[in-house]
Amino acid sequence: MNLKIDTMTRSFLLFSLIITTAVLKAQGVVKWTFKSKLIADKTYEIHFTSTIQDPWHIYSQRSPEGGALPTRFSFNKNPLVIIDGETREIGKVVSKYEEVFEVTVKYFEGNVDFVQKVKLKASAKTKLCGSIEFMACNDEQCLPPKTINFSIPIQ
Repeated sequence: MNLKIDTMTRSFLLFSLIITTAVLKAQGVVKWTFKSKLIADKTYEIHFTSTIQDPWHIYSQRSPEGGALPTRFSFNKNPLVIIDGETREIGKVVSKYEEVFEVTVKYFEGNVDFVQKVKLKASAKTKLCGSIEFMACNDEQCLPPKTINFSIPIQ
């Protein structure tokens, strides 16, 4: 069997390999860790901590419309858990006018800790589940938005 690959097919395969390599490399740009911390009777802080490789950044939940995708938290319904207030951001926020978006965006570099307070309706072991949607950018490019799921034990 004689297998011949034309120039167009070779170019497509090479392009696909380059894109796949770039996507696999980009997956390691932002790392997430999760933990729950008891702060009062049946009340917990849930910490979503991101470690962002230099020179990348992720956007604040409070970055304005018209700019890059803000970080978004979605929580699955759990009959034992009450979400108490908004998710706080702990980290050094950078505000910068971006000509490409024509808005002042807000983002984090290095590390940021997103903290959500939750209350349990009863003393029981359960989990907080949901997802985080975020986008990482540097001064030259943005990676496609990414969604990661989480399941954090609350005890």
